[in-house]
Amino acid sequence: MKMNIFCAAASLLLMGCNPKTQSESKEDTLKVEFSLPKKLKEVSGIALSQDKKTIWAIEDQGNKNVVYGLDNSGKLVSDVLVANAENNDWEDITADSQGNIYLGDFGNNDNDRQNLAILKLDLKDASQKTANVIQTTKYHYEGQTEFPPKKSHWLYDCEAFVEMNGNFYLFTKNRSKGFDGTFLVFQIPNKEGDFEAKLIGKLKLQGSYSDAAITSATINSTKDKIVLLTHKNIHVLSGFTANDFKDAKIQKISLNHNSQKEAVVFLDDKTLLIADEKDKSTGGNVYKFSF
Repeated sequence: MKMNIFCAAASLLLMGCNPKTQSESKEDTLKVEFSLPKKLKEVSGIALSQDKKTIWAIEDQGNKNVVYGLDNSGKLVSDVLVANAENNDWEDITADSQGNIYLGDFGNNDNDRQNLAILKLDLKDASQKTANVIQTTKYHYEGQTEFPPKKSHWLYDCEAFVEMNGNFYLFTKNRSKGFDGTFLVFQIPNKEGDFEAKLIGKLKLQGSYSDAAITSATINSTKDKIVLLTHKNIHVLSGFTANDFKDAKIQKISLNHNSQKEAVVFLDDKTLLIADEKDKSTGGNVYKFSF
């Protein structure tokens, strides 16, 4: 009996000393920051203006060639028409350290597109009515020789990229038959031209499609952490170098929430904004997540 009492007391003591796991932490909670305007039902990417006063949002294939500006309360403050570009399939939007804005026109659900591009805009503030593409970075993927390849190797869709020190880094979305969480990392120079995207990493996320199919990416200010978004989790990459991601470490953090999350951006180095598409009864929100 004494032994049982001792064991119970020891267990309680150990439980009291253990730090909270990520899922238990009060800080690691997905909080609704605001609901998106009704007209934005299919947000596919978000980015911040240089002064962080405007959230730039885009929609994907089948929607207008417009970048939408939201204030920090979610009010729609501008519809900026991209005058000299079509929305073939805009899947992500990002900014570099100077505040330049880039659109990823690289949605490729069927792995058969041959007009993939990243578009640099002359977009500076929410007072603009129009913006123009001032640099077009066309590319094709190293290793892809068939359009489309066999369905067991559909690794050439992309919905996620970042800009780092003069290069773009693309993280592909696995649409292969027999999904196993594998994704590819490609590097492309941030320049005008037509390039072969260099394969610099082949990695794997754990879990099902909702756990491990990548829908957006963002990089912190010190350029040592990249967050990859999926419907149910974020995955934090670290330990990479400019030209090599094959040994990158991956930390999976559950959001304890399942929806069609398509957009992520660092608000600061410990806080993310995450947006999901509007479904019948769920989504259509921007969330704040601290970690």
